[in-house]
Amino acid sequence: MRPFNRLFVCIYYVVGLVADILHPVSVEGLEKLPESGALLCPNHASNWDPILVALKLPVNYRLHIMAKEELFRFKLLAWLLRKVGAFPVSRGNNDIQSVKTAIQAIKGGDNLLIFPEGTVIRNGIGCADGLPAHAKSGAAMIGVRTGAKLVPVFVDGEKKLFHRTRIIFGDPYEPVYTGRHGTSEEMQKIADDILAAAYALGGQAVGGKPLCET
Repeated sequence: MRPFNRLFVCIYYVVGLVADILHPVSVEGLEKLPESGALLCPNHASNWDPILVALKLPVNYRLHIMAKEELFRFKLLAWLLRKVGAFPVSRGNNDIQSVKTAIQAIKGGDNLLIFPEGTVIRNGIGCADGLPAHAKSGAAMIGVRTGAKLVPVFVDGEKKLFHRTRIIFGDPYEPVYTGRHGTSEEMQKIADDILAAAYALGGQAVGGKPLCET
């Protein structure tokens, strides 16, 4: 569980002040968030996304963030990330330990932020694989295994310095599936649905525009 202490509070407010200057944010739907056991599922258009979302949550909202392992290669940054509840995940690999950490966080009464797309998706032309944004089933699997309430979250794609970004929290819901853990097809549908719901909050459709992975 993330230690809620003076260091965390200091980091929260100092980084929050800087972020508010560089990327001012308007927030909608914050009152919809469950106090615990929530799995926040935003679309992912910028490396700023986890920071901006986390800083707009209450300071005492016990949040863990599944973050790409590349960010933990720098000792100081890794130390800070761990202090605020982030943990690394190896993208593209079957990272069992990160999944266990995520499950333990929610079962321990905390909340988790995970990006269903698994990577940054930018609007643009010339995608390397020619495919639109698509969800990975990992977020759905974690949600089902823990009984978490899934919360779609929309974050504006383009981030410009000193320009306002929208963050919109949607209604939480519990996924429907068969059996104890559902089928792989059901997990993929749940992941697709939560990603579509996130984009819909911002008036967008998944794949409605050319979208590129980076």
